[in-house]
Amino acid sequence: MSDLISTADPTPGSESKSGFDTARIAEVKAWLASQFDAAGKDVPEFEYTPRSVAHLHSIGTASQAKSQAAGILAADLRQKAQEYRSQAARIREILESAGLAQESLSSNIVASAQVLANVANLLNIRDTEMSSFLVAMADISLRKTGVEEKRAKVQKESKVLLDYTRKAIARLTYLKRTLAQLEDDVPACEAQMLQWKTNLAIMASKERQYLQQYSNYEALLNRVGYTPEISHGVLVEMAEHKKELEKMTKPIMDTLRSYQDLPPDKALAALAIEDKRRQYAAAEKYLEEILHSALATTE
Repeated sequence: MSDLISTADPTPGSESKSGFDTARIAEVKAWLASQFDAAGKDVPEFEYTPRSVAHLHSIGTASQAKSQAAGILAADLRQKAQEYRSQAARIREILESAGLAQESLSSNIVASAQVLANVANLLNIRDTEMSSFLVAMADISLRKTGVEEKRAKVQKESKVLLDYTRKAIARLTYLKRTLAQLEDDVPACEAQMLQWKTNLAIMASKERQYLQQYSNYEALLNRVGYTPEISHGVLVEMAEHKKELEKMTKPIMDTLRSYQDLPPDKALAALAIEDKRRQYAAAEKYLEEILHSALATTE
């Protein structure tokens, strides 16, 4: 056979450097040559590296071990076949001596014997004893019972799974219908949401406007001297006192107006004016006292 590889074998220096094993490489070459020779082909060219040599060596070792085991098994089977042939020849001689050769038997007997042999092979028994057949049949019955139990269990589980599947399909159908309904409701909901958004913007604007008005009214009340103690009852009472004061001051105002028709007299006019001022000051003082007393009563 031609050379197995195109590259030269590694030198001793490179072998020690890269970890090559010459003996292992030789074993790998021999194994590859034997395998490819058996197939009628040449060994392909490739580079021997530590990794490829280790891999091929492990494969070759496993292949050789399996080949040896197969050889041993084949030898054992050949030996058993030889023993079976010898036993068959001995049984044939016995049957011929007893006049029971296959040629002398009827076709029905041969067919029955063939059926018996097939049944024995099917039941995996090595003899034709009735006890062996009974034991084999009992074993088949037990296995049949076990298979039936497993089948019943599988059928029960299949029924449960089928029930779950039907429920899942019904739930899926319901979810799909619900999804379709929700998809149909999306435009209406979007329009309603848009309207709510617009209303929310309007309400926010109104809120700012009302807050501004509230601030303005609060500033106005603070400016005019409004306090939380001033209630509706106090204002009504003050209005009544105001009416009383107006009734009291009305004659004075009428008198003052009548003075406008008098001939001008500076001295008399001054005295009259001073008198009316004193009366007006007394009325204002009285009004203030009434207001203070009303506030004190409220507190």
